[in-house]
Amino acid sequence: MTRQHLIFDADDTLWENNVYFEVAFDRFCEFLGHSSLTPDEIRSVLDEIEIENNKVHGYGALNFARNLRQCYSKLCERGFNESHLKEVAGYAHGILESPMELMPGVSETLPELAALHELTMFTKGHSDEQGAKIERSGLRRYFDHCVIVKEKNRAAYIELAQSRAFDLDRTWMIGNSPKSDINPALAAGMRAVFVPHQRTWTLEREDIADVNGRLVVVETFSQLRDLFS
Repeated sequence: MTRQHLIFDADDTLWENNVYFEVAFDRFCEFLGHSSLTPDEIRSVLDEIEIENNKVHGYGALNFARNLRQCYSKLCERGFNESHLKEVAGYAHGILESPMELMPGVSETLPELAALHELTMFTKGHSDEQGAKIERSGLRRYFDHCVIVKEKNRAAYIELAQSRAFDLDRTWMIGNSPKSDINPALAAGMRAVFVPHQRTWTLEREDIADVNGRLVVVETFSQLRDLFS
């Protein structure tokens, strides 16, 4: 096969991530103990806060702590003090201590792909947080290039492709998020491989645009071997 440029998302594509945010949210709901709102309704309020705050502060556990504090301040039905806000922020900070769990097939598949193609890791979030996860994952050695950005949109993909002089017809974005991985990469003229994850963050879900054969969907990460070998 002709050498390809393979761009990989990190969170929930290479390793588990959102599941730890869900655990933190469950703990938050239990501590909040709201008398009438269901967890789904609380989640809707938190989503609105996150949509606005992400524009300014970006993503990651530290920013999630800010969002939880704000949500608690808005929904709490009893008097609260700084110790309560510290408690809910701690649920988010605990995410930083979560184990690094690679997705099934990643450790076996990446070495084979790295031997054949040029690999780039392209992830969004807090620079220090994401950088620490990259190092903890043990995957850095398989990638020619790692990039951490505040937002993964069409402009970010175009900038990446231009900076690396990628041939778009041989460039593939591989990830689990329609919003951040698949649709903006396709809009930038790349090809894409969608690797669904059952627990993809709700704010990363959206319909995938029709792209005239530039999209491939696989069920598992290991299937990338057949696609790119």
